[in-house]
Amino acid sequence: MTNPITVLRQEHDAIVRMLGVADTIAHRLTRGEAVAPETLFGLQEFFVTYADTCHHGKEEGLLFPLLEKKGVAKNGGPLGIMLMEHDESREFVQQMKQAAAEYAAGKPKAADRWAVAACSYSEILRQHIFKENNVLFCMAERILSDAEQAELAAAFDKVEAEKLGAGTRERLHALMERLMAEVMPKAS
Repeated sequence: MTNPITVLRQEHDAIVRMLGVADTIAHRLTRGEAVAPETLFGLQEFFVTYADTCHHGKEEGLLFPLLEKKGVAKNGGPLGIMLMEHDESREFVQQMKQAAAEYAAGKPKAADRWAVAACSYSEILRQHIFKENNVLFCMAERILSDAEQAELAAAFDKVEAEKLGAGTRERLHALMERLMAEVMPKAS
């Protein structure tokens, strides 16, 4: 059986890798370096489709409601905080999206706005991921039965197939690898 919490942690690992790419691009933009608009659009696609639609979608639609049924507090509790942080991260991605479009159109202040939004997104998501990995997911592993975890894993697969479609996960991982190779090449 695929452990659904392990799947979420692996998705966190991919998201953190892309946050590193976003941080590097933000630093380049603040130094006045040119960045291909396609790079900004690629990051945007990854964060919208992979981080939000796929990953946050699984948490919000499946894991969090299950945990709430098992007694984990939503209002004023850990689930409410995680949901609030998801919403905050969406606001920063929206700002990045708008700034990327303006940057591609040659608007001079867009680079700085993209960098600020990307750094804010990175900061909130890194803290959020730490809390989920080290608190919420540990709690989930303790309170979910093997049967509940198996059902959750199957539901994750179904949601991913329905929301992303065949081949999307692979395409997004290829995008991640390409952007990492372009932006953060390994020293030879």
